[in-house]
Order: sequence, then structure tokens, then C-alpha cells
Amino acid sequence: MTGEALSTVGLEGFEGRCVGSLSSGQFQRVLFARLLLQDASVILLDEPFTAIDARTTRDLLELVRAWHGQGRTVIAVLHDIEQVRQHFPQTLLMAREAIAWGETSQVLSAANLRKARNMAEYWSPDALLCDSEDERS
Repeated sequence: MTGEALSTVGLEGFEGRCVGSLSSGQFQRVLFARLLLQDASVILLDEPFTAIDARTTRDLLELVRAWHGQGRTVIAVLHDIEQVRQHFPQTLLMAREAIAWGETSQVLSAANLRKARNMAEYWSPDALLCDSEDERS
């Protein structure tokens, strides 16, 4: 089964390779092969297309589409807005908190993106808190 999963992600013949010898794209493919072996109904992906080439991204997006077509839930954390628009039908837009959730075309509106950008740029967990009037007296 492992060989088949590696073949599916384009890494046939890599069964004996040490993980440390893989490129970032090859390593990401290995992680997707592991997901194939797990056959999970819910798949969580954290920045799965970061630091990999366009071909690897395309190949892995094909797997994501296949999983979606099989009725699996795919939750992916992404920062590439165009990638989200092109490949993900539902979106939860966040910037420290939920901004909008629903159909991607509606969620990624100019107003929602502006709100998310403002929250991300101007809010800091290190900001000093102001005392309320009641606490000062």
C-alpha cells in the first residue's frame, strides 16, 4: 500500500529514501501519501502549498479535488487568496477571529478582505490595555 500511495503522489521508487534527504516538495508529497494511507474522512492541511513548485502544487491540488469529490471534508489553512478562489468552494476568512464564512466568492469580497487586513495589521496581542473609567477611580 505504501508503494501505491507514493506512486499516486509521484514518488514511486522513494520507499527507501530517508525523510531528511527529500526536498520540501518531495516531503509535502510524502505527507499527502500518508493521508492517502490513513483514508480519513476529515483532512486538515496547514499551508500545504508553501515552499513547493507549481507542478507539485498542481498535483497536490488534484488530490484535494479528488478527496472533495469523494465527500471528504478538507480544511486547509492558506494565505494565497487566488488559490483559495480557484480551488476551494467554501471559505472561512480569519484575522485573529472569524470575519466571514460561506461560499468563497461571497466571503472573499473586497469589504471582507479589507476588514481582515485591517485587523491583522492594527491588532497586536502585545498592545497595552487602557484602564476603564471605573478602574481609575
